[in-house]
Amino acid sequence: MNVIALVSGGKDSFFSALHCLANGHRVVALANLHPGPAPGPEPGLSHGTAALPPPASAAVSGVLASSRVRGDDEQYELDQDLNSFMYQTVGHQVIPLYADATGLPLYRQPIVGGAGRHAKDYSHLAGADPDETESMVPLLRAVMAAHPEANAISAGAILSTYQRTRVESVATRLGLVPLAYLWKFPVLPGPAGSVAGDIQLLDDMAAAGMDARIIKVASGGLDDSFLWTNVASVKGRQRLMNAMRRFGAHETGAVIGEGGEFETLVLDGPSALFKQRIVVAEEDQAIIREGGGSSWLKLRNARLEAKNTTGTTVDVRIPDLLDADFRHVLDMLEKQPEDSESLEEDEVNDTGVQGDSVTYSTALNQWCFLGHGPSVEEQTASIVAEVRQRLQQCSLTPSAIISSTILLRRMADFPTINTVYGSLFDAPNPPSRVTVSCGDQLPAGVDVAVYLSVHNNLGPDDRQGLHVQSRSYWAPANIGPYSQAVSIPVSSLCTTGGNENTRSGLRLVTIAGQIPLVPATMALPSPDQGGLEMQIVLALQHLWRIGVEMGVEWWSSAVAYFPESLAGGLSMEAKAILAARAWEAAHVVTLPVEGEEGEDDEDGPDLWDRTFDARYRTLGEEGTGPKKVPDWDVVGPRRVVPAVFAAEVDELPRAAGVEWHAHVGFAGVDNGRVEVRRWVDGGREVYMTVVGAGEMSRFVQVIVAVGAGGDKGPAETKGEVDGIAAAALARLAGREVEVVPTVRYLVGGAWDESWGPVVPCKSLWDRKGRALESVAVYQMCLGSAGSLV
Repeated sequence: MNVIALVSGGKDSFFSALHCLANGHRVVALANLHPGPAPGPEPGLSHGTAALPPPASAAVSGVLASSRVRGDDEQYELDQDLNSFMYQTVGHQVIPLYADATGLPLYRQPIVGGAGRHAKDYSHLAGADPDETESMVPLLRAVMAAHPEANAISAGAILSTYQRTRVESVATRLGLVPLAYLWKFPVLPGPAGSVAGDIQLLDDMAAAGMDARIIKVASGGLDDSFLWTNVASVKGRQRLMNAMRRFGAHETGAVIGEGGEFETLVLDGPSALFKQRIVVAEEDQAIIREGGGSSWLKLRNARLEAKNTTGTTVDVRIPDLLDADFRHVLDMLEKQPEDSESLEEDEVNDTGVQGDSVTYSTALNQWCFLGHGPSVEEQTASIVAEVRQRLQQCSLTPSAIISSTILLRRMADFPTINTVYGSLFDAPNPPSRVTVSCGDQLPAGVDVAVYLSVHNNLGPDDRQGLHVQSRSYWAPANIGPYSQAVSIPVSSLCTTGGNENTRSGLRLVTIAGQIPLVPATMALPSPDQGGLEMQIVLALQHLWRIGVEMGVEWWSSAVAYFPESLAGGLSMEAKAILAARAWEAAHVVTLPVEGEEGEDDEDGPDLWDRTFDARYRTLGEEGTGPKKVPDWDVVGPRRVVPAVFAAEVDELPRAAGVEWHAHVGFAGVDNGRVEVRRWVDGGREVYMTVVGAGEMSRFVQVIVAVGAGGDKGPAETKGEVDGIAAAALARLAGREVEVVPTVRYLVGGAWDESWGPVVPCKSLWDRKGRALESVAVYQMCLGSAGSLV
């Protein structure tokens, strides 16, 4: 791609540009937003600068495109930093030198407005006050007019959702692909499969040949003496670690300045990007003290200096595709089944649960829409109109939609339905989504079916989402109108008569279906990267990483979708067993081993290292690594892996070999509050997961699986399955309850809209490779006067 690199002068934006080059992209221009000029002639233009006239299509005049700019312009001599929420402005006097330093055209635009919208997720439609984010729009339009080949934009966001979502908002509106290769970089695999961590990022910058100087300090135990320290050096990063450890500033991202602890100015980098280096004499550095521990350098007379530019290759470390845990899962799949690790599941002949609940939830409803009409576009438009009407009748907005399942007759229709379906959503964080093609398993005349989970009682701050639209090394970017995940508090579902806080405690997390795209390229793994086993594991890793980001500690259950098996390929039985083994291995890899608590790994860091050596401190609490999924501490004494099934459908998005869908994740679970049961009722396998939500409520999921080969018709089987689920829930609730399935997977047979959400499959399989006839999933929140049994 042809990339416009947003640069602030800081280390992250330039390191992100280097990763663009390392991934085969071409940087065509630099773009920068700076403080507005002091009053004077020719507002908007830097003194002594020959400005190119803006293109006719540019939305604003005064955009600079010149490589003949000095860094000592009097007009930019300001004695205060703007302290922008969005843009780095300190050191802006030096920015014009990047044109000659890199040999790339540099475009600049003054910042207009302030931080008018403080929410971490951004929408340009929300609020009337001008936001500084919108200053990017005229700047990028002008760059695109001068460089019509530009089709992507890079930014240096690492952990800041605030900055990332604002760049993504502007980029997607302008038709640019957002690239954020540093997103979540500290949690990605480091050298030799270790977790990279904050410090490793600085080491990677040093190894790439960057020279990034601190030009502002604001917190974290940093004072004036740290100004002009090169953070991309062994001495510089050691000083940072020592200072932050001494003052207790060990929070996520502190060592790399993600919390505003410091800001940097890049003077030099590898020759693939920097053809000359920037030099500022000591006498041209003046310290400006703002008070409150904040100080910065005002720079004058910056100049360029020649350097050896014989090397033009980009040598930056690209994280491994799989982290250590999922490399282990892949290794397990490549072993014979009898050699793989296994977690023995506990067969239970009765539910072992009882209760005295007095209420149950109807706040989360399943809406089903089947398309009817001459074309898939008209069917989708009709469904969208029907959804809008129903939302209006219920006095709800589209934000009430938590998740969606879209079934297509032909996967080729996906782009068409995406456009129409996407018109429903204009606020940040649209619902999570699963999409599969069911072919002729859909009823005659139906080309698209849409199932929505709709919450009719959401508070203003209840709904949280994760919507990453940038390409990175972390997980696939959103390529359509959906979010990676949406979470809601369980207490918002339960009518208990209590007053549980909906902003904390147990939350339900719905996650989009995950296919095995390589995040950096958004393409499927190449054959030399691995076959179906790699696809199964990579897609599962995506699910896990998103789960970690959303705080998931336990999954309720999952289905692995596979496209129709072709002649000569693996059978569905074999695929189902592979998926189940991967699912189990991903759970077992985090299972604590009895009798080994506190023992040190001879080949790894000991307890002292993890507590005091910053090389082993990553995200999360001091002395720990990233939180694991699942967290076995939240599970009761019965260690049972959540239910998993395999479903054969017609086709998956992007011709993927697998798509993982976790029905729901649980976040904010208290220790010991998850109970899992499995038993057989009349030949039907039943799973029940019960999760405590405070003292007054519980969330329950019941799954009933029916083996293939029965002599009953679909309708009779449906009634029997609903009865089994109702009986299980009644025992727990202490009263009869009405059961409505969240989703029903069905092989063959006639069904209609009255059945609720139905995913028609070519075949269904359990974790042991046994054929199934149907799988029904029921979810309910129960208010209880007692405690979890």
